[in-house]
Amino acid sequence: MNEQVREAIESIAQAVELLAVAVMVTFIVAGTLRWLAKSRHGIEYGYERYRVMLGKSLLVGLELLVAADIIRTVTLDATLAGIAALGALVVVRTALSWSLTVEVEGRWPWRPPLPKESGTQPR
Repeated sequence: MNEQVREAIESIAQAVELLAVAVMVTFIVAGTLRWLAKSRHGIEYGYERYRVMLGKSLLVGLELLVAADIIRTVTLDATLAGIAALGALVVVRTALSWSLTVEVEGRWPWRPPLPKESGTQPR
């Protein structure tokens, strides 16, 4: 593979990683500032929304990091060792994503979303 193409692909992978970090940091800072502004009514005020927002921003960041790893491995390091390392990273990040989904949404990722509470009890 041409050296310029390799450098371009590596730059793309790094750009996706930077985007992942920027998304996570931006939403963490913005969400924290919003929560702190609302916490003058009590620290619990808005906490659940804050947790959900943080969890979702981490999920998006993890998905972008997996995408960057796939770009880098498939195009630059398509050896058995590189693919095995990619597989291990994907497994770990998928487990993290699943645990975040369970924590934030109260359901496994493959289960349908829970219906919104409408004030009535299901029969």
